[in-house]
Amino acid sequence: MSTARPSLYALRAFEATARLRSMTAAAGELSVTHGAISRHVRALEDLLGVSLLVRGPLACEPTTEGAQLAQGLATAFRTIDATLERIKPAPLTLSCSTSIMMYWLLPRITDFHRQHPAVTLQFDMNHGRFDAVRDRIGIAIRNTMIPPPPDVAVVELGIERIGLVCSPDYLDRSGIRGVADLTKAHRLAPVTRADAWAEWARATGYAGPALEPAQRFDHFYLMIQASICGLGIGPVPQMLVLEDLRSGKLVAPFGFTTGPHKLVLWLAPHVRDRADTRSLRQWLVGQLAETQREEITLGDAPIV
Repeated sequence: MSTARPSLYALRAFEATARLRSMTAAAGELSVTHGAISRHVRALEDLLGVSLLVRGPLACEPTTEGAQLAQGLATAFRTIDATLERIKPAPLTLSCSTSIMMYWLLPRITDFHRQHPAVTLQFDMNHGRFDAVRDRIGIAIRNTMIPPPPDVAVVELGIERIGLVCSPDYLDRSGIRGVADLTKAHRLAPVTRADAWAEWARATGYAGPALEPAQRFDHFYLMIQASICGLGIGPVPQMLVLEDLRSGKLVAPFGFTTGPHKLVLWLAPHVRDRADTRSLRQWLVGQLAETQREEITLGDAPIV
């Protein structure tokens, strides 16, 4: 007598819910409704005769049996996805933060397409960890403040240089002439780098009063735009503001210095040996090396 088997839809719905701890998040990932996820999970529980989730008002936590099933399903789906990827490779996806995408990558990517017209690239704007196979990400630009997933190869690209930037108009209006004046400045910071001011202070040897941000922005690119508009002064990686420094939209009153983090590439195992991955890796390494030479050319000397 045959044994009833759960549907693949139900297994996908449960695995996503258990991993994300949310039916709403699972519905978003799988492009279905919350109700569909709930029905699939309930049908799976009825079929297996066990409770798989503890449903709370804000989150869904797997039961002991649910955690065991979720772990096995995650491994199985990863194997399926990796096998499909080998049979029919998807276009190479490059992942980086929105700020790096806007200020560094997009102004340069035409050069890559000119050199490698046959390579199709897709982009993912993210700055954290990921499941390379499930999320279809082949190569990522990351900062060493983010620990890499266990299955990726890490290629060091160089140090990250950091400094404070503001508009020339704000520099004149604020009366900033030395680091002691920073206590009265309107200090900006990104939410994505909560310790940015403390990192700058340690890197430069600043020993004055603690410099807490007065205003935070969701991303570096928003904070940079706020600085250009004269709203205040904030710490940024130099690579993000090279063009704005050259054009005079921004100034760096105290120059730039070596920060506590490095830039790295993460290479996913399922695409590591592909020709397009090797081409993109070589191009990124070269472009980032050129960027660091440009940073050094601008110098460390303070403007005031």
